[in-house]
Amino acid sequence: MVQYSVAQRKNVRILLVGDAGVGKTSLILSLVSEEFPEDVPPKAEEITIPANVTPEQVPTNIVDYSSTEQSDETLNEEILKAHVVCIVYSVEDDVSLDRITSHWLPLVRNAIGTEQTRKPIVLVGNKVDLIEYSTIDSVLTIMEDFPEVESCVECSAKTLHNISEMFYYAQKAVLHPTSPLYIMEEQDLTPACKKSLVRIFKICDIDGDNLLNDYELNLFQRRCFNTPLQPQILDEVKIVIQKNIPDGIYHDAVTLKGFLFLHCLFIQRGRNETTWAVLRRFGYNEQLEMCKDYLRPTLKIPPGSSTELSHRGQQFLIALFERYDKDGDGALSPEEHKMLFSTCPSAPWSYSTDIRKSCPTNDQGWVTLHGWLCRWTLMTLIDVMKTLEYLAYLGFNVHENDSQLAAIHVTRERRIDLAKRQSSRSVYMCHVIGPKGAGKTGMCRGFLVDDMKSLIGKEFRTNVVHCVNTVQVYGQEKHLLLRDIDVKHALDPLQPQEVNCDVACLVYDSSNPRSFEYIARIYIKYYAESKIPVMIVGTKGDLEERRQDYLLQPAEFCKKYKILEPHLFSLKSNKKEVYTKLATMAAFPRFQPAWILFYKHRLVQLWESAHLRQFGLMTEDPTLWWKAGLGVAAATVLGIVVMKALHSAATHARY
Repeated sequence: MVQYSVAQRKNVRILLVGDAGVGKTSLILSLVSEEFPEDVPPKAEEITIPANVTPEQVPTNIVDYSSTEQSDETLNEEILKAHVVCIVYSVEDDVSLDRITSHWLPLVRNAIGTEQTRKPIVLVGNKVDLIEYSTIDSVLTIMEDFPEVESCVECSAKTLHNISEMFYYAQKAVLHPTSPLYIMEEQDLTPACKKSLVRIFKICDIDGDNLLNDYELNLFQRRCFNTPLQPQILDEVKIVIQKNIPDGIYHDAVTLKGFLFLHCLFIQRGRNETTWAVLRRFGYNEQLEMCKDYLRPTLKIPPGSSTELSHRGQQFLIALFERYDKDGDGALSPEEHKMLFSTCPSAPWSYSTDIRKSCPTNDQGWVTLHGWLCRWTLMTLIDVMKTLEYLAYLGFNVHENDSQLAAIHVTRERRIDLAKRQSSRSVYMCHVIGPKGAGKTGMCRGFLVDDMKSLIGKEFRTNVVHCVNTVQVYGQEKHLLLRDIDVKHALDPLQPQEVNCDVACLVYDSSNPRSFEYIARIYIKYYAESKIPVMIVGTKGDLEERRQDYLLQPAEFCKKYKILEPHLFSLKSNKKEVYTKLATMAAFPRFQPAWILFYKHRLVQLWESAHLRQFGLMTEDPTLWWKAGLGVAAATVLGIVVMKALHSAATHARY
């Protein structure tokens, strides 16, 4: 499994400060040599501890400070460079203890300023070998007044007591800081930590009953720590929760309150690393924000390729839909939709406008499972990085997947589809282009409803430009996306992103004599020389068809440019074959009339060539009868292939 953890930090830099004579340098030298130095220099040189000998497997730099050798300016620079500051005092010297609050803590605060994040502090009481009492109670009072103080430890450079632990606490203050998780004064989790853990709880609540049962807790344990939770330990955890939070356990399962209490207990007992391991496994960084590389992993998309949902992506979204369809009516109500996206900063689309006008819904305007998958298919094609981001928010990464990339299928390049004369894609983009008032939006919306007659007389005022649904292409389900290209003026140029698509639908009003000229010019300017399949559609086919004020009538224009004859469309007819035809053209981009004519012409050439060779050179070479026979046979085989292509294209034209 991918772990977004402390390994992302390249190193930890520890700075030791304190009054002269408290033993800063001795602590460093004792750690390195594992014996107390009799001759101590004024300042130890910076040392680097390799990652493989540190508990957290992170290279660690330890920096000493000497007031006799360094200036105040140098000290400020070192404080800024350090990840954690250890303030060392002598446990036998009350003055050095008092100076923690009167001098050193204010100095560190002033050095970093008010704009930066708090610098974690570890208080280190040295020379415990000289006393028989503890100063920890006094230090705990300091920790309450200064939240940046992460921990405190008493040690002895002379006896090596707690030396390794001291530097471990310093590492831990950087790698597993307390302040983002816990408010010492309130003895409670921070709002940001609670919010993150609530999201994690919801993601792990697979059956959606607001409880974590034993199965879900075991999955959670394996995801975060790669080890199962032993039954005895699980029972002990429940007993602790029940004892402290009466409503932390319900029906022998952990509630949200119990889950939050458990993490609060971990932190209070100095087990910050446990909570951080959970947070990082679910994508959070040190500021309790979702990591960018967790939300948007690198995805390579070759030019000419597109992005679709993989089978695993679809299965995850189906399971998610079914989990939040609480009433089992096959649709998400606005409240259910809101709850589903409660683990996200916001929903990726507007439920009240976007959903109803871009994908199929039920009679109440609620998104069905079919419409749900259609809407995700649309987002995956036009903004795959947004899909990756929301899949991360919804927990795809932690359900036995390394990353959201497993939910995405990158199609092969379009040039390969053209060469093979068949598309391998299951999602096609169709641009619907035409003059204002031609009926583009009505045609797009008709794709979403069962009864297109219900749209008659409605005004379509919206910023939603995509409509998506499925069609059958030779028995296979394909998603077709219709993009309504809004062109306000006839002379406005189309941008490349408005032209490039899998199939173009040029729409004109068959009852308006001045409507066809616009799309004729669009075709000649942008599509005549392209390999993009084009269909011309005459809308309002229920009205009287008017002769167009253009050099060529629509049928003549199509014949001249070797494209399919115009398709008449009407909302009143309630016939949807136009959508199937568009998807079929996208699926078989090279089987257009122009290509059919090319193959037919080539067949005639081969046939005539074989006959000419047969009769013109027969007497000069007796073997030419045999060669001519081969030529005719080859032409016959090619004829069979072409006739199949013609039959396929003819069927394509009918449907």
